Amino acid sequence: MAFTKINNKMIEAMVVPGQRLFSQRGAMLAYTGEVRFTPNITGGQGGVMSMIGRRVANEDTPLMTVEGQGSVMFGHGGHHVHVIDLTGDTLYVEADRLLAFEGSLQQSTMFMGSQGGVMGMVRGQVTGQGLFTTKLDGHGAVAVMAHGGVFELPITPNQPVHVDPQAYVAHRGQVQNKLSTALGWRDMIGRGSGEAFQLELSGHGTVYVQASEEKL
Repeated sequence: MAFTKINNKMIEAMVVPGQRLFSQRGAMLAYTGEVRFTPNITGGQGGVMSMIGRRVANEDTPLMTVEGQGSVMFGHGGHHVHVIDLTGDTLYVEADRLLAFEGSLQQSTMFMGSQGGVMGMVRGQVTGQGLFTTKLDGHGAVAVMAHGGVFELPITPNQPVHVDPQAYVAHRGQVQNKLSTALGWRDMIGRGSGEAFQLELSGHGTVYVQASEEKL
């Protein structure tokens, strides 16, 4: 794994010649060695066409390329940082949650309707996360940001997990996600539980949930 946790809000990345990392611009806190930071005009992996796709999808977070030899400490906005190690599988994560990821991972965007159909699209609109999300595939580490730390919930067949849409951070695996609702007459007159909408994830994988309902 390229990332080592220093504390709950900082990670250290080892940079070696011939390999590169991507991070949010301005997320470098300190570094040692001979390290170069270059604004990445294509916003990460996949070239110009992928960049255009991410901009159209509003999943284009400003990134920089990190290369050279040394170590770099990353953190951003005092947010908690959680490191996810991918081993050939896929992570779905909102672009603004990405702190850094290894250049060995392939980056693209996914239409929310591909996971959950119409309710997947409704989920994107209701949560304010839009109709697309960022997808990272392959072998490598990803550092994501969250409020109040992250816990991992396994998703197993026939036992879906329900998550507050505002607390959702990311998920991985063969997972379908859609917005479910328990909206009733009490909610209509302002006497509901305040949990009228939940994000339902089913299949096989893991969902990452932050310890807060506050968006980044």
